[in-house]
Amino acid sequence: MTTYTILGSKGFIGSHLARSIREKSISCYCPGRDEKLPEKGLGHIVYCIGLTADFRTRPYDTVDAHVCTLLDVIRNHDFDSLIYLSSARVYQGNCNPCTEESTIQANPLDANDLYNISKIMGEAVCFASGKKVRVVRLSNVYGDDFMSENFLSSVIRDAVVKRKVVLNTSLDSEKDYISIHDVVDILPRIAEKGQFSLYNVASGRNTSNSDIMKKLQDLTHCEIMVNPSAKKVCHPRISIEKIRKEFSFSPSSLLDDLQKIIIQFSGT
Repeated sequence: MTTYTILGSKGFIGSHLARSIREKSISCYCPGRDEKLPEKGLGHIVYCIGLTADFRTRPYDTVDAHVCTLLDVIRNHDFDSLIYLSSARVYQGNCNPCTEESTIQANPLDANDLYNISKIMGEAVCFASGKKVRVVRLSNVYGDDFMSENFLSSVIRDAVVKRKVVLNTSLDSEKDYISIHDVVDILPRIAEKGQFSLYNVASGRNTSNSDIMKKLQDLTHCEIMVNPSAKKVCHPRISIEKIRKEFSFSPSSLLDDLQKIIIQFSGT
């Protein structure tokens, strides 16, 4: 019988994944943060534990979440497979397009690189373990994460509630966005049938702030302002050829989904 263990099941991705798995009548164990895990019988583990926007103010917690707790799970427990959720953010500074084989750059003197370095260390632990472990590098996941301080959630909230968005990055800034529904659909498929140890899970295309703001204005009639000191921040394009070929992966478009997300937010 197929069994899943979701670590970090209270978070945005973990909670949606657990719900999706249970809707398919598959056994899903969601231990609490301080709950002691059994040594065996964990099935397919999906490691969703992590910090995002607050990693700069919580450096020790970031390393604990991305490396130390992971190390304990891999070292002391038996499982059918484990997926470690990493981030496509590790490609910052690389040239287009970024494949799973692209070289990763990081600078320990830069406090902003702590997140990337901790994720890379987590990946390295996975690959060195000798166990059936896969790494998934996620791009920016969007959905009904309305209380998040991440960029997209913040601008949607401001557009609907305040009818005004102030951008701190330029209109020509851009990055990749992936739907939570696409994420929770592909993760179990990778866990049970994935042929490779490392996957990019992204939309494979960047969306600019300008395109997002135009769509938000059309849908909410909000005012858009750009901070005079706003910087251009462009993330490299993420290649998803591996999951396209293996799983016929066809991700949703953020711009197509924005209206649905706004309706969901307005109904909360």
